[in-house]
Formats: sequence, C-alpha cells, structure tokens
Amino acid sequence: MTALVPLVVLVPLLGAAAALIVPGRRRVQQGVTLVSLIVVTALGGTLMWAVDVHGMLVMEVGGWAAPFGIALVVDRVSALMITVSAVVLLAVFVFSLGQGLADGDEETPVSIYYPTYLVLGAGVCNAFVAGDLFNLYVSFEILLVASYVLITLGGTTARIRAGITYVVVSLVSSILFLATIGLVYGATGTVNMAQLSVRIAELPDNIQLILNLMLVIAFGIKAAVFPLAFWLPDSYPTAPAPVTAVFAGLLTKVGVYAIIRTQTQMFPESSIDGLLLVVAGLTLVVGILGAVSQLDIKRLLSFTLISHIGYMIFGIGMANAAGFAATIYYIAHHIIVQTTLFLAVGLIERHGGSTSLASLGGMLRSAPIIAILFFIPMLNLGGIPPFSGFIGKLGLFTVAADLASPGAYWLMGIGAAVSLLTLYALARVWVLAFWRPRVTSDAQPLKTASSEAIMLREREEAMLETLHDAPDAQPQREQRETPKLMTAATAGMVGISVLLTVFAGPLYGYATRAGDNMAHPSQLLQAVLGDHDGPGGGSGTTEPDDSSPIDITEEIEGSDIP
Repeated sequence: MTALVPLVVLVPLLGAAAALIVPGRRRVQQGVTLVSLIVVTALGGTLMWAVDVHGMLVMEVGGWAAPFGIALVVDRVSALMITVSAVVLLAVFVFSLGQGLADGDEETPVSIYYPTYLVLGAGVCNAFVAGDLFNLYVSFEILLVASYVLITLGGTTARIRAGITYVVVSLVSSILFLATIGLVYGATGTVNMAQLSVRIAELPDNIQLILNLMLVIAFGIKAAVFPLAFWLPDSYPTAPAPVTAVFAGLLTKVGVYAIIRTQTQMFPESSIDGLLLVVAGLTLVVGILGAVSQLDIKRLLSFTLISHIGYMIFGIGMANAAGFAATIYYIAHHIIVQTTLFLAVGLIERHGGSTSLASLGGMLRSAPIIAILFFIPMLNLGGIPPFSGFIGKLGLFTVAADLASPGAYWLMGIGAAVSLLTLYALARVWVLAFWRPRVTSDAQPLKTASSEAIMLREREEAMLETLHDAPDAQPQREQRETPKLMTAATAGMVGISVLLTVFAGPLYGYATRAGDNMAHPSQLLQAVLGDHDGPGGGSGTTEPDDSSPIDITEEIEGSDIP
C-alpha cells in the first residue's frame, strides 16, 4: 500500500506534463485531466480504507530513511483530505468542461488551464502527504505558481490586480515560513515533523513560543484567519467561476491543515491555545459582519468563507482529541458545501448575467433547478438540522461545553450567533435573487402600483442602499444558456453534501479516530522513525488503533539520530 502514497502527487503531475505536450488538442487535454482526477479520487478512497484498517502509511522517497530522506506520510486526516479534495477537483473540472464547451476559451484558455489545474491538484495533495516542513513549503510554492496563473486567466485588469495582491501576500507568507524553517533547523537540527515532536519539546519555552507563533502566522495568512484575511475578498471573486470555486473550497483549508499539523505534532503542549480561541472568535465575528454588508454574492460568500474558518480554529484551539475530531469533520463538510455554493453562484451569474443582488430577481420561476441547487447548501452552511453543518457545529459546541471554561462558553455563543447570521445573509440572497420579481425597465411604475407593492419595493431599495457592491463590479451581461454539464456538476456536489449528512455517523466515527491519532503524536514518531535505536527506518505502516501505541520517546532521545 505504501507504493500508492506518492501516486497522489505523481499522477496529476504526469497528467499536467502530458497535457502540455499537446497544447492545441482540447479533447486530449480534457481526457488526460479527467482520467488523472478520477485516478486520484480512487487513490484517495483506497488510502482512506487502508489507513483506517492497517494504520499509518509512510513512503521513504528514494529509499533514504527518515530523518535524512523525504518521508511522505498518510494517516486518517491526510487520506480524508486527499479524497475530499480530489472529489472537489473532479466536480469543478466537469463544471469548467461544460463552461468551456459552451463558451470556448474565453474563461479557461485550453492550452494552459488544464495543465495548471492539474499542477494545483498535485500541490494540494503534496501538502497533505508532506512529512517534513520543507516539503510542505515546496507544496505551498507549487500552489502559489498555479494559483497565480489560474486567478489571472482572461487577463482583465481586475484579475491581474487581484493576482498581484494574491502573489504579494502569499510571498510574504512563504518568506516567513521559509525563515521559520531555517530557525527550526538551526534550533533542532531537523525539519522532519516526527522528529520535531521530540526535539522541540527540549527547547526553552521562549524559543518554542517564537517558533510556534511564526508558523501560525505564516499558515494563518494562507488560511485567511483574522486579522490576516484582508486579501481574500478582493482576490477570489474576480477569477472565473470554476477557479473561484476550487480556490474557496481548497486553498484556505491547506493553511488550516498546516495549522492543525503544527499544533498537534510539533507543539502538542502549545502555550498559544488560548490565543487561538481568541483569534477564532474574532475571525467568526469579523467575517460574518463583512458578509451581511455585501451586495455581490461572490464577495458575500468570500466573507462567509473567512468567518467559517473561525469554527476550524475553534476546534484546534480546544487542543483535545474530541476537538480535533470535530474540526476534521467540519473541514470536510466546509470544503464540499462552500465549493457547491460557489458553483451554484456560477450558474446564477450565467443565467442572470450578474452576481449583484441589485440586478437579479425572479429566478425561482425562470430557473427553479438553480434555485434548488442554491437552497440546499445554503441551509447546510447555515447549520440547519439535520445537515452536516449542524452536525459539525454541534460537535464543536459539545466539546466546548465539556471544557466548561468561560472562553469556551463565549465561543459557543459567538458560534451560534454567526450561524444565524450566515443563514440570514444567505436567505437574503435567496429572497432578492430568487423570490422577488425581477426589476426591469418596463416594470410597473411606483405611482400605478398597489400600496403593498410600493411598500415592498421601497423596503427592498432601502436595504440595497445599505449594502456594498464589489469594488470591481462588472456591468450586467446578457443571459446565457446554462449547459447541462455545469448543472450536473453542481447537482453532483449537492448530492455529495447531502451524503455527508446521510453517512454522518461513519464519517464522524472516522474523524474521531483521526482526532485520537492527532492527539497522540507518538504514533507518528513510531511510524516514521521506527522503534529501534538506529537512524531512520519506519516500517511503512503502523498497527491500527486496537493495539497499544509504543512510546519510544526515550529511545529516540538516546539514539544517534542527529
């Protein structure tokens, strides 16, 4: 099974190379991309089963044993993230395929879009299997290069401006991360995460605090936590609909994944857990306040994206196995639901010619399928029972109640209020875009309308005046036919979001076992470095949870590993 681990990175990279060889042959590129993503999805599902049954998988690249070589590690968390990410990449690809067949290369130039898309997928998967900090840094750089190409597709002024902002912010994060890697190596002599779980604990408390804060800040920029999320609302909405959807679903979660790895494996006794809870609360509040003031649906969803990152940091900050389990489940839920909503907004933009609520209306009658495809994930993100959003938040609140601390109670209240405000903001989109009649040039003048119609329209106009449109709002475009393939891809994602609820029991059980793994970093140490005195040499797998984990901290400290 260990041979499958590098394939989740190699398959999309080889697919990207194959697509670049035939830049002018659209169908060949599409076929290569489709096959690559299907293979990665199958690999992810297989790895989920393998690590749940047989334990953690470790691949030593080039035969060089850790900590000297590069170790690729797959546990329950990384396998779940690979599978969910591959599903999202596949669904968004099908969506973009339908858009490309209808519009040609206007939004997704075929010669560069598909290879870059596969490189992005390779970067995401590599981040999830990275067993050392430098390999994780390489993953972020792959993502940065691919993201810049995708975010600037079309070459419009707004997209290039957003791309420059995105690159500058990402470079600052990368420089900080690289500098921290240098400091970590200077202080411990290694960048292998398993070995760092032992060696960082031997450092003075002030050095641990500095290294911990630097890593959290670097990853916090990528995860878009407050106050480091200023770049996101102006970057993601300008990209083409498929790119916006995959960015919103995946890229910030890579940053969250890096934070949870850092806190559980390198700093299991972190002194900043309380600070993380404060950051979680501020991220929840500031993000949702930005969302309720937006007129453009894409920017509104971008702010809800920031806000709901706060739920994930909430779970990490509670620093126990149950909190990690709730966070893992919520990350999987949010990747699926947030991507689904952005795909639905892509359908709204196509049918209505705009994403501004001032220009939309009457779509419940003219596009009932789109209305349903938006309504279901809207309820899910708002946390309405019995959807997965409710289950994930209930898991977080249950852990907080068990902690019984004032800070945890405060965050429970904030989380509940943010959930209601999320539902309010999305319900307003529903009312204005789908429920109310569309305002047209030949609409009935207010003077001749009924008193109820006059009152309703005046209320709508007053509400719209209080909202803020996107800074680079585009003029309304003509309505375009919505290809069935785009609708089918969105419907498929809605179906998957419903399955998260139907199979919530097994999935939450899986997340619980994953959270227990993360709460015991000695299991990673055993899998990567082995249980003998010589350097390197994990066996490639660990025993499943029904066996007692071996505590080999003393053996590693007494060995000749540098």
